Amino acid sequence: MSPELVEDPVADAVADPKTATLQKADARLAPALALRTVAASRPSHRDAHLVEDAQGAQLLLVNGSRLFHLPPDLVPEFRTAIAGEDQQLLAALVASYGLQAQPYIDDEPLSSPPVHALSLAIAQKCNLGCTYCYAQQGEFGGKAKSMELQKAMQAVDLLLGQAAPGAKVNLAFMGGEPLSNRAVLRSVTDYAVEQAAQRDVRCHFSITTNGTLVTTDDADFFEQHGFAVTVSLDGPAEQHNRLRAFKGGKGSFDQIVERIAPLLERQRQMQVSARVTVTPFNLNLPHTLDTFIHMGFHSVGFSPLLRASNGQAEMGPEDMAEMLQGMIACGLAFEQHVMQGQRYPFMNMQNALRELQRGTHRPYPCGAGAGYFGVSADGDLSACHRFVGDEQGKMGSLDAGVDRSRQAIWLSQRHVHQQQPCNDCWARYLCGGGCHHEVLARGRHACDYIRGWLHYTIGAHQRLSHLTPDWFNGTPDSPQA
Repeated sequence: MSPELVEDPVADAVADPKTATLQKADARLAPALALRTVAASRPSHRDAHLVEDAQGAQLLLVNGSRLFHLPPDLVPEFRTAIAGEDQQLLAALVASYGLQAQPYIDDEPLSSPPVHALSLAIAQKCNLGCTYCYAQQGEFGGKAKSMELQKAMQAVDLLLGQAAPGAKVNLAFMGGEPLSNRAVLRSVTDYAVEQAAQRDVRCHFSITTNGTLVTTDDADFFEQHGFAVTVSLDGPAEQHNRLRAFKGGKGSFDQIVERIAPLLERQRQMQVSARVTVTPFNLNLPHTLDTFIHMGFHSVGFSPLLRASNGQAEMGPEDMAEMLQGMIACGLAFEQHVMQGQRYPFMNMQNALRELQRGTHRPYPCGAGAGYFGVSADGDLSACHRFVGDEQGKMGSLDAGVDRSRQAIWLSQRHVHQQQPCNDCWARYLCGGGCHHEVLARGRHACDYIRGWLHYTIGAHQRLSHLTPDWFNGTPDSPQA
């Protein structure tokens, strides 16, 4: 059944920043808005989607992820064409207004793209015993181990060996807890800096850490090399400690806050972000967001737990619906802060607006198995960091190189045109079909959430473009910054 296309219920609340207040567009509006958003975002036409607003509607043409704002007098005919049974009616209407375009994406999979990013499982061990860890407490189902410097340097050689002069590459450190192998991490970073300079390549560095082992010297090192530092925190103390305790059961929140203080104090070249894994036990997203912003994080982002190695704390349909409410509440707060010229670093919102502004269209959800690989402590290559030790995502080794035959099969099978029901969904080129690891392990349980979030952010993109256009022109926190 075709969804009812409704006017954006938040448009009036944010249209006038002189009268709109945080109290009008907060968590009290989010539940009703989330319900209407989910209903309005369900697939109707595979080639277009409409988000109505106070000034007409945002029209998304799926081919190329192109956005057009329709004046009120054009909305009814596009609404009819999108909701109707005749799939050709929209094509004729699009052509009549000169909006047609050749397909941006075809059925051809990527072919042997160059490596531009590697994630090193530099320590397959961890001092925490997180209840939901995809890496099985950092050991990926095997024995605890650390990557040797020779393997790490070999990974750098692979990364830089395919990079042309002037190119940008990224070297990420993950685990387990990567700082438990601090000496190798620092040595291979210095090696990468030296080798990249010789090749005229810009090598960026990132690390995902639980924060418990950070030292002042680490903060200085990360600042020196401009690291993007992501700290895994799952909310204020009570929620975080329930999900991310030490292996002995003691909560880790207080130690993390103490240890990461030098990171937050020193960040100039480096950027320190908080990543929140959302489970049924920490769904108060607005409170968590405000807490971490006030702590001084450069940005804060949320990611739902769709697959856990032990099946614990995974998000179900009701949890995902509640998460969407929380995300929309955070988004409304973001809109209000932007209207008032204030910084509010909600990463999910910033990223969504960036993708919409750029017209991002892609046949895959990420670079996994294409230009991005995970590297195990032993030097095995996998489609990404989450597939370390998983036969499904095996992609060769540092010694033998990328297994191009396995990569070709992967890129062919994982193309969004080969995914169902993705191929008939209006969000397919913005979503790319969903995280490979989660989909292969558990299926597609987040589609309503993903479409609902995109529907909301398309509406927000129009409101901000109309009311605060300078935000999109390279100002701090804008998609162009």
